[in-house]
Amino acid sequence: MKLSIKNLEQNNSPVQKPESGSRLYELNMKKLLYLMLIICTLVSLSCSAARISDQQQLTYLDQLPPLLDRELFFDDAEVDGARLSPDGKSIMFRQRYNGVMNIWVKSIDEPFEKARPMTADQRPVHGFFWSRDSRLILYVQDQDGDENYNLYAVNPADEPDPKTGLPEPKIITEYQGVQTRILSVPREDQEHIIIGINERDPSLHDAYQVNLRTGKRELVFKNKHNITGWTFDDYGKLRFVSRQTPDGGSEILQVKDDELKRVYQVDFGETARISRFCKDNERVYMVTNKGADVDLTRLVIFEPETGHKELVEKDPEGEVDFGGAIFSDISHELLATTYVGDKARIYFHNQQFQKDYEKIRARIPEGDIHFRARSADENTWLIVVSRDVDPGSVYIFDRKAQDVTLLYRSRPDLPSEHLAHMEPVRYSSRDGLSIPGYLTLPRGPEPKNLALVVLPHGGPWVRDTWGYDPQVQFLANRGYAVLQPNFRGSSGFGKSFLNSGNQQWGTGYMQHDITDGVKYLIDKGLVDPQRVGIYGTSYGGFAALSGLAFTPDLYQAGISNVGPSNIITLIESVPPYWLPAIKSFHLRVGDPDDPEDRARLKNQSPLFSAAQIKAPLLVVQGANDPRVIQRESDQIVDVLREKGRQVYYLVAPDEGHGFTARENRLAFFVKMERFFAQHLGGRYQKGVASDIQQRLKEITVYPE
Repeated sequence: MKLSIKNLEQNNSPVQKPESGSRLYELNMKKLLYLMLIICTLVSLSCSAARISDQQQLTYLDQLPPLLDRELFFDDAEVDGARLSPDGKSIMFRQRYNGVMNIWVKSIDEPFEKARPMTADQRPVHGFFWSRDSRLILYVQDQDGDENYNLYAVNPADEPDPKTGLPEPKIITEYQGVQTRILSVPREDQEHIIIGINERDPSLHDAYQVNLRTGKRELVFKNKHNITGWTFDDYGKLRFVSRQTPDGGSEILQVKDDELKRVYQVDFGETARISRFCKDNERVYMVTNKGADVDLTRLVIFEPETGHKELVEKDPEGEVDFGGAIFSDISHELLATTYVGDKARIYFHNQQFQKDYEKIRARIPEGDIHFRARSADENTWLIVVSRDVDPGSVYIFDRKAQDVTLLYRSRPDLPSEHLAHMEPVRYSSRDGLSIPGYLTLPRGPEPKNLALVVLPHGGPWVRDTWGYDPQVQFLANRGYAVLQPNFRGSSGFGKSFLNSGNQQWGTGYMQHDITDGVKYLIDKGLVDPQRVGIYGTSYGGFAALSGLAFTPDLYQAGISNVGPSNIITLIESVPPYWLPAIKSFHLRVGDPDDPEDRARLKNQSPLFSAAQIKAPLLVVQGANDPRVIQRESDQIVDVLREKGRQVYYLVAPDEGHGFTARENRLAFFVKMERFFAQHLGGRYQKGVASDIQQRLKEITVYPE
């Protein structure tokens, strides 16, 4: 029987409820304790200054580059997210409108001053794209981070609404508590897109074809088969679906005459996904690592009717999984493949594409080149160039004229000369495994006895990569070295490395790999063992809580941002649309319904070892987070306050899995830099804009 969150709290809480007796005395003592915590929090800046003085500020602060304004890292960009229309004539992008990042549009040849706003949402717009005929702007929006997206369309050619001065958006889906997903935008059918809606069953999305001119929806596939993956061809026809098998593996099923036929299957721990159709519209490009003798994913051509596979390419250096492929949508020819080792690598499969690439490379600054979009005739390219000390610039490549033009710089006021370089690093785990990661040292000081912030990634089945990271650069500018470990369980390094993280949360090797990275830097003399902090988001937040609970002498401070504290309640409260793939979660993490797993999960959850936490903790949470619900943060804050530990808590009522609104985001980083300055000795920016200071006050939760 599954326990509810309420039952779990009652049955497994590490806090012992007071026995009957002098209840009034207990209440008065608790109020006194809470009052002391409130006073300490309210005077945190003055406490910080005194504490830094007592515990020695970092001795190398005067060797650092100038203190950069936090808004250079985390304020809304002047322009971002550019999208090229398929006809190559227009650019849409995000820019502030009424103080919120909304969608704007301009002609490709117009200056940005001539751009026109297309949306006036009160919440930043993130997911947006062009219709294939370049007529409509399509975008999705949720309510305060709940991830229940609805779909909207705006026609830039429409007459503006007299009240708003903007074209009136057409609502394509309008639901409460229902999630819309974009499943396909067919290349050869410009009137329709395919969406998934979980209105009928919250755990399953049914597929609908939407006519973009009339708004009419037509059911394409009623999902009674636990389908989680969809493959449509260029004409919008559903050809393949995928789902999890009862043993935790997955299978690809061909859709033919309303029948499903299995054409490919992999075991748990292996992967297979269709990338795109070949020119004949029958065979497909597939990425897979099926087979006992196969570790890294590779690109193959798969023939569904016969099951035959033809190898196209695997990593020439034998280092990492297949990264990605660039195709011509006109000829369907493979142009190039990419891999992400310590840094990105590209391999050319087409001579003309290589010449175009080399032409671009010669005309732009140093950095990784990312091909964001091409026009339908493939003569106009939108290119992003970025590197570790440059958040990126966007260029237009005119293929006919062989000309490269700067469109905009992401953050033109951010001085790259004062940023710190990110370097790949390798270290050995306690059981002899090589752990990859990245180390960024603050610019200026000698690399010796530095303060350190460990930044484990979220996921956890993703990985960190080389490049610009605003949080890393912000922390380095404040005086901290930053370690980003790709602990086992991270993706991209083969299935053996990925699967070695199974059931290794908390007290297991996923956390040991993080710990071993810290000890490696301490042993090398790079890091002061008395000035180590840890901060992460989502799974990274869990790792931060675990670091404080299971290695309490290693860290002097920690920050958990939307991090789960109890793996049992995390699994029992996943969004309903995750349930069709819950078996893999049980195998990779644990099954609360299995008694042995449940006991292990309890031991691996920092909530039940909260008594061991000694270091100050900052917890950050979005009230509407559907993945890591607020209870995950509430419960560990409650326990630590009961025990008199130093814990700070931010809760934004209008956010979900991470802060996206400008005021919330900046308020969080104000608190972060003060918190780490107080406990690790780095520097912080003293001035705070009044609106951000007010927002920080509003989202700071004090004990009642």
